[in-house]
Amino acid sequence: MDLPEEVLAYIFSFLPMRDRYNAFTVCKAWSRSMIYSSVWKYTEVRCEGGVDILQTFSAYLPLITKLRLCVGLEDPANRSSALCALQQAVAKGEGQLRALCVDCTGNARLFDAGQDLLKGLVDTLAYRPLLTVLDLRGVPFTLNDNFVRSVAKSCPKLHGLFINNPSLVCGVTTETMREVLNLCPGIIALGVFHASLSPAVIGDLLLPGRPSLQQLELRCERSLKYTPPLGDEIWVELRYRHPNLWVELVLDHTLPELRVPLVLLPSIPVRHLRLLTWTLLLDEINLVGSSYANTLETLELQTPASRELNSALVTLATQCVNLKEVHCYCVVSQEVITAFRENCCLLQRYTLKTHKEPHPWTCTILK
Repeated sequence: MDLPEEVLAYIFSFLPMRDRYNAFTVCKAWSRSMIYSSVWKYTEVRCEGGVDILQTFSAYLPLITKLRLCVGLEDPANRSSALCALQQAVAKGEGQLRALCVDCTGNARLFDAGQDLLKGLVDTLAYRPLLTVLDLRGVPFTLNDNFVRSVAKSCPKLHGLFINNPSLVCGVTTETMREVLNLCPGIIALGVFHASLSPAVIGDLLLPGRPSLQQLELRCERSLKYTPPLGDEIWVELRYRHPNLWVELVLDHTLPELRVPLVLLPSIPVRHLRLLTWTLLLDEINLVGSSYANTLETLELQTPASRELNSALVTLATQCVNLKEVHCYCVVSQEVITAFRENCCLLQRYTLKTHKEPHPWTCTILK
């Protein structure tokens, strides 16, 4: 059965770049369907096909509105291919690119700071594309002040900026964050290191002329050891000014244990909480149940197993009844699993194991 080209175009829009290339070479009808802009609205480029595939589709890359770049770090040629794709999509500022996500895979070379990739991003974005979303959570290199300022100056239309990446240290100061908020006044979704916040940054978010902040993701790591803690009263003000705000907190293993209670403040509207500390979390779990019961939807724990932990999780399941996901990467009792399944009616996915399994642990999907 011959399908209309419009239907083929819709089908091909779900394919990554290599599969589109394969489809392009099948027949003339499939090749013609590639000219439809709907094929390119969302495109994932994995940089695994080399420059040849990019050259084949170079005329269509400026049609991309949402681009996800997956960059392999082992081979420098992959970075060159990724930057080539981005340059063609930006088309010197004349492309339709509105959202860019960069994900890096594999292990970087020793002492590799990723300067070639970061400089290529800055140089390409200097053409001032009309980006509204920039997601760099998948870039493992430290993003410093100069890089973030350059991006903000080149993309003043940003509504979403995510620089809470898994680098070892926070490279963005509070002064830079204030400059970013001034350069990009339309930001309503923000992902940063917690150490990049300060009362002054929160004060800028409270200004009456700013749009309502919807999403705030905070990565909490060792840098918080050197920054003054934010008081709970600041979060009360922020929550009052932005009533639809939800927060994701990620606490990694480098965060000093004494700093954890200063991060988990009761007035934060926490929707997603990831406690990846590998420390005893009994007090924290009790605090979560009492403070975030009405807002929490996702909980992830990396902590040692114990009978006390089982008891705390059973109690938590009766408090945080709006949970949609819970993942605990240590062995728990069957009572814990039963408690979450019976009390959390919205539960969709969970990782709760009564015995150890080979890594990675599989997730149970309910809905």
